[in-house]
Amino acid sequence: MGPTVFVDADACPIKIEIFSLAAKYNIPSVFISSYNHFSPLQQMKWVYVDTEKEAVDLYIFNHAARGDVVVTQDVGLASMLVSRGVHVISPRGKVYKEEEMANALYHRYFHAKLRRQGVYPKGMKQFSDQDRRRFRQNFEKILSKLTGK
Repeated sequence: MGPTVFVDADACPIKIEIFSLAAKYNIPSVFISSYNHFSPLQQMKWVYVDTEKEAVDLYIFNHAARGDVVVTQDVGLASMLVSRGVHVISPRGKVYKEEEMANALYHRYFHAKLRRQGVYPKGMKQFSDQDRRRFRQNFEKILSKLTGK
């Protein structure tokens, strides 16, 4: 059985792009979302999980295997998956590498610590066309390598 694309779909702005690129390479895609983020995009395969804080991440963690692809912006989930040979990419096109994860986790921890102290650095910048292009380019590169095309 070949690879599968798993998508942390609750706040993912590029579902259509993921679905169409995965279909282009004949790779099945599964969109995982909590029940309170129900989607009318019925041509896609959806899995709905409880609304608990980490339910989507837990589903992906339990189902993604070596050689699969996961689209998520969750650095913690990414760090657990890349160590198992899963290809992980953010919706902005950042491809996570195992050797970068310690630094990424430290930054996540540091920013959480600042927020607990009442310091709120600038939030994420708005999702841009450049982010969309970077995602498409890097996602297609991963899919191409997986299928040998």
